Amino acid sequence: MKRRDFLKVSAAGAAATAAVASPAIAQSSPEIKWRLTSSFPKSLDTIYGGGEQVAKYVAEMTDNKFQIQVFAAGEIVPGLQALDATSNGTVEMCHTVSYYYVGKDPTWAIYASVPFGLNARQQNSWWYQGGGEQLGNEFFKKSNVIGFPCGNTGTQMGGWFRKEIKTVADLSGLKMRIGGIAGQVLQKVGVVPQQLAGGDIYPALEKGTIDAAEWVGPYDDEKLGFAKVAKYYYYPGFWEGGPTVHAFTNLDKWNSLPKNYQAILTNAMANANSWMAARYDMQNPAALKRLVAGGTQLRPFTNEVLEACLKATNELWGEISAKNADFKKSIDAMQAYRSDEYLWWQVAEYTYDSFMIRSRTRG
Repeated sequence: MKRRDFLKVSAAGAAATAAVASPAIAQSSPEIKWRLTSSFPKSLDTIYGGGEQVAKYVAEMTDNKFQIQVFAAGEIVPGLQALDATSNGTVEMCHTVSYYYVGKDPTWAIYASVPFGLNARQQNSWWYQGGGEQLGNEFFKKSNVIGFPCGNTGTQMGGWFRKEIKTVADLSGLKMRIGGIAGQVLQKVGVVPQQLAGGDIYPALEKGTIDAAEWVGPYDDEKLGFAKVAKYYYYPGFWEGGPTVHAFTNLDKWNSLPKNYQAILTNAMANANSWMAARYDMQNPAALKRLVAGGTQLRPFTNEVLEACLKATNELWGEISAKNADFKKSIDAMQAYRSDEYLWWQVAEYTYDSFMIRSRTRG
């Protein structure tokens, strides 16, 4: 073939390829606008910020063709109705914590955090590699949503108390803002759990209508001002060893997305998951120092309290499992995974961290 004929054929082939490829690319990158409703106020910039990070990553990876508008709690629906709004298609997705929905089914809590459950790394490991994703989304599908980890606070604090808690007897009759599964556990040891929205906690503590309250950790708790109305700050929050914050997407809307947009959104949420955990790890040390400098009294829960609560937790799991097959399937899988994880943890992670904690003041 002569060179000039070869060039003509090559040019014709390239033009034909472009004619086929361009429409295909255009079809796979449509302009889409979604709404995300958050369970959090904008003032709690880190936990709320996880949703903003998703929107930012998605827009940047699609040249703004896929846009997600983020709404704070109450702007479209109240924070605790975020899942319902996503399930019924009012919005395409939400950013929330699945244990808020234990009133629907206690199984929801397992994929966020339950008392004496997994820490943050273990929660991610179980979800991404240990079968948690398959179990979780099999359950979530019943509510017409698909879930993705989209943030983690790390182990939370045990809350703010107006008096010291030294024994289990000190918990008897204590009115505490704590909800969901954790509230059911503490009820077994004498606590009177109270359901209050974040903005209602401070005045309730100030007036003495509640005796204690838990929220997240030093950075967020400082913003909410709890140190002004409760002196004792307890740790650890054994009911939230590594709570996952989820993004839930309406299943029909998810299935309607082009495959490349599904991949982009999945990766955006995974990035937000890492972003939130890293940001809290950065913010909490300085906030804790400020709180202690301001007069906050740090106190550990005693072993007596922890052992009593662990016993109550195991009793509750047995009671729920006896009547809820979904819960039993998920809690059994999580606990089996936890056992193996802590077998490994005690060999390397815990040993290393314990040594470094003892050594940190020696330079």
